[in-house]
Amino acid sequence: MTRTLSKEDKLLVFRKATCSMEGAADRWAQRAARGLTDDELTDALRYELGIFGGSSAREDVPALTFQANGLRIWAAWEFPNHVKDKPLFQGRSTMDMARLVYGIRNPEAKQLSFF
Repeated sequence: MTRTLSKEDKLLVFRKATCSMEGAADRWAQRAARGLTDDELTDALRYELGIFGGSSAREDVPALTFQANGLRIWAAWEFPNHVKDKPLFQGRSTMDMARLVYGIRNPEAKQLSFF
């Protein structure tokens, strides 16, 4: 029986895929400080994901595969099949997760002030 990914597993997978290169945490902090438009966030995610990458599973960490094309991230307790399996995150959902996880605001998003 295949183990289901928990919310915590999905968060860990997202962070591993988007923060795997040296200096990524500092880059995300700088991006959060200034905010990114959707186009800028797409470029940042493509940079962090790279052309194609991944890692194998350990007992406590799911395996993952990721690629810049389509901003796609796959994960499973056994190695995910990026050809047959549906991505865990893709396109807009990857961008939304990055905004949530790294606190990236969109300077183009207009919101009414409550005060």
